[in-house]
Amino acid sequence: MIFVNLPVSDLPASTAFYEALGFTNNPRFSDDTAACMVWSEVIHVMLLTHAKWRTFTSRPIPPPTSSEVSLALSMDSREAVDAMNAAAAAHGGTGDINPVQDLGFMYGRDLGDPDGHIWGPFWMDPEAMPAG
Repeated sequence: MIFVNLPVSDLPASTAFYEALGFTNNPRFSDDTAACMVWSEVIHVMLLTHAKWRTFTSRPIPPPTSSEVSLALSMDSREAVDAMNAAAAAHGGTGDINPVQDLGFMYGRDLGDPDGHIWGPFWMDPEAMPAG
């Protein structure tokens, strides 16, 4: 399993944002300082208030305009990529924070959550990948 820990400035707004993208909240691991958002059986995102985040590290929380990591999520179709990007833009995030990547066999559209964390939903058809 992988747990991605992210500092967030507004826990209820971030929880609603991730729910709009298709994540589900696991109340067993959520409280007023953290929300466990489940993407799959193996991928969980822990949204942590800044106070909770600081119990894990004393390193500074980067501003929303920085890029510390980009997290890619495999989607079932190009349409699913587009839907997640639209949901991000409609629920407090930023759609298409980078240019759309369309290589034919692979398609991706990066988005930013309300705190500037980058997610890269993508679709890929390995069988259509050019040789070499």
